[in-house]
Amino acid sequence: MSQIVVLVQYRALPDQVDAARRAIAALVATVTSSEPDCGGIELLHEANDPTRITLIERWPSQAFFLGPHLQQPHIQAFIANAGAFLAGPPDMSFWHSAVTT
Repeated sequence: MSQIVVLVQYRALPDQVDAARRAIAALVATVTSSEPDCGGIELLHEANDPTRITLIERWPSQAFFLGPHLQQPHIQAFIANAGAFLAGPPDMSFWHSAVTT
């Protein structure tokens, strides 16, 4: 099974940027420490727009990301609380590496 790269792009509420960054960083720490199928997550903050936060995640498949990963209690808790600091749901897209050998 080839690995999938997931881009998850969030937009924080302008007055909640710090809260959003803290919550997303805590979620990333939980995911990477408790979900062994996660191949890593890189957390990025846009240089020119502090409200934009992007995660670059690596998972076994799109189906795994959308199924077992999103059903984890820590993901569901994050989703339930995200309205306090995010402007809306994230934009998610799925990618395959273009690196050839």
